[in-house]
Amino acid sequence: MGSLVLTVGTGSTWAMRAALVLGLSGLEWQEQVFDLEDTKALARLKRLAPAGLVPWLDDGELRIHDSLAIAEYLHELCPERRLYPVARAERALARSLCAELHSGFGQIRSRLPFFLGAPTRSEPPVETIAELARLQTLWAQARGPFYFDEAGIIDAFYAVMAYRLASYGIALPGQAGAYQQALLAWPLWQETLVRARLQWPELARSSV
Repeated sequence: MGSLVLTVGTGSTWAMRAALVLGLSGLEWQEQVFDLEDTKALARLKRLAPAGLVPWLDDGELRIHDSLAIAEYLHELCPERRLYPVARAERALARSLCAELHSGFGQIRSRLPFFLGAPTRSEPPVETIAELARLQTLWAQARGPFYFDEAGIIDAFYAVMAYRLASYGIALPGQAGAYQQALLAWPLWQETLVRARLQWPELARSSV
């Protein structure tokens, strides 16, 4: 196995998810950060990755693009860490819910942009209500602090969403809210958040 290097960009929530999964993997890794607001840095990024997209993971000469693909690769790389549940049905459900987040919740991402500043309080835009209801349904099925007993990829993917909602004063009720609060208090998420605040200029509401 080569040296693992995760390339991220300032404000990329998908990069944060990949970093969380790497944290769960127990593997040693380094991080390369590009300031996506800097023209020269962006030009260099596009030379390294013609699509101009982050994150990507380099493992020696192998390069894996996209947070979900990175998560799947790490699951295969260290199966003993059980990044997905052991039971086949639960593993399939975890993959399904990660894919739903990966391709969905567009109204929340566009109407409630991610930022790292002080939390604010506002009424959820009407366009987000259906997606918030869907999150409430999904998160109400969590077994406890983590969706399937142990911290895994699904928790890494939804932790960023939990923080995004909290940034706007949105706390879901009942078991869904308990899961949201558990993700916010998760030490690995807190470490990732501290690192992001140190590495990235403070974000206004600019990232999806």
